[in-house]
Amino acid sequence: MSFLVIGECVADIVRAPGVADRVHPGGSPANVAYGLGRLGRDVTLLTQLADDPAGRLIGDHLGSAGVRVEVGGVPDRTPSAIVGLDAEGRASYAFDIAWTLEAPLARPAPAPTHVHIGSIAAVTEPGAAAVRALVEEFRGRALVSYDPNVRPALMGDRAGAVPRVERCVALGDLVKASDEDLAWLYPGESPEAVAARWLGLGPALVMVTRGAEGSLAFTRRATVSADAPAVPVVDTVGAGDSFMAAVLHGLAPRTSAQLAGLGAEHLAGLLRRAAAAAAFTVARAGARLPDRAELDAAGAEFDFVVRHVRGS
Repeated sequence: MSFLVIGECVADIVRAPGVADRVHPGGSPANVAYGLGRLGRDVTLLTQLADDPAGRLIGDHLGSAGVRVEVGGVPDRTPSAIVGLDAEGRASYAFDIAWTLEAPLARPAPAPTHVHIGSIAAVTEPGAAAVRALVEEFRGRALVSYDPNVRPALMGDRAGAVPRVERCVALGDLVKASDEDLAWLYPGESPEAVAARWLGLGPALVMVTRGAEGSLAFTRRATVSADAPAVPVVDTVGAGDSFMAAVLHGLAPRTSAQLAGLGAEHLAGLLRRAAAAAAFTVARAGARLPDRAELDAAGAEFDFVVRHVRGS
C-alpha cells in the first residue's frame, strides 16, 4: 500500500501574545504525508521546496517520518504563513505562497494505490492544473482523497472558488472538510445538505469535522455523528490534517465501492480513531501528529460518544 500526497509545504510562523515566534513545519498536504509516515505508511510527497533554512527544516521534518520528498520545481523561497493564535488556541493564517508545479511530473515508483490532494495546491493556478492532471491519470487505479482546507484569503471570490472546489470533489472517492470550510463555501447550508450535494458529484464518503462539536461521516447508506473528546487545547494547528491522516490510515486498503458500502459501525470506529488523533495534536504545539503507539494510547484514553444517526 503506497500513498502519493500532492501539495504545498509551508513554514508556519506561530505568533501569540506575549510569546516569542515559533517556526513549525506545516502545510496541510505536507502534514497529512507526515502523519501517514508517522503511522508507518509508505508515502511520497510531491511538493515545492526552496533550498533555504525553512525548506531544509521542512525536509528534515518529513524525512524523520520516512516521507520521500519529490520536488516539482524550486520556488524562490519556501512558502510561509503567519499563524495567529487567539486566547483559545484557534489559528488564523496570513500566507506568503506561490504554487507553480508544472507538468510533466515525475511518477513515483511503485505506482501509488492512494492519491491525496488538498488545500492551496488543489485550487491555486498555475500549479493546480498539474495536480488535477496527475490525479486524473491515477484515478480508477488508485483511491483519491481530497481536503479543501479553505483559505479565504487565497481563494478569491466565492463564486469562482466553489466550482474549483467542486471539480476536485468530483475527482475524489473520499472528501473531508471542516464546518468552517463549508460555511465559507456554502453560507447558510447545513453539513447534511452539502454532504448530499458532494455525494451526488461522485465521492463515496464525505466527512465533516466540527472542532469541539465532533465530526460527521456520510455515505449514501449511512450517516454517523461523533462527539469530540474534551482535551486542553494548546493550539489547533494541524488538527484537521491529523484527523485526515488517521482516516486514510484506517481505510487502507479499500476501493471506492468498499467505501460506499461501509456501515455505521465501521464509520463510527473511523471517527473515533480520527478524533483521537486530532485531540492528541491540539494538546501540543504545532502540527505534531501522533505515531502509531501514541494514537493507540490516545484512542484508549479519550472518552467520547459516537452516535449512529442513520444506516446500518
